[in-house]
Amino acid sequence: MTKEQIKPYLLKRLQKEHAFWSYDKSSCQEISDGNLIKHVLIKIDIQDINLLFDIFSKQKIKRIWLDELVPQGDYLRNMNLCFAVLYFDIKRPLQYLKAMETYKMNRL
Repeated sequence: MTKEQIKPYLLKRLQKEHAFWSYDKSSCQEISDGNLIKHVLIKIDIQDINLLFDIFSKQKIKRIWLDELVPQGDYLRNMNLCFAVLYFDIKRPLQYLKAMETYKMNRL
C-alpha cells in the first residue's frame, strides 16, 4: 500500500468501526492529522496502527498520544501501556504514564 492510499484506507476503517457516528459523513473525509492519529490509536487494530508510522513521524504520533490519550488515565491505561512498550520504547511504562498523567493534570 502506498502512502497516498493509507490515509483514505484508515478513514474507511474508522468509518467501518463507527468512530464518527455523530458526524456528518461528508465532514469525515477531511479530518486533521491529529484527529486521525487519535482515533486510529483508540478505535482500530495494531495492523492499522502500524500504518500510521508509514505516513507520520514517530514524534508526531507520540505527541498526539501524550496530549490526547495518556491524560485519560485509567480509562485507557492498558492500551497506553501497550503503546509505551511496543511503539515508544519506554523502559518503565507504568511510572512514565503516571508521571505524564500528573504533568498533564497539573498544566490544566
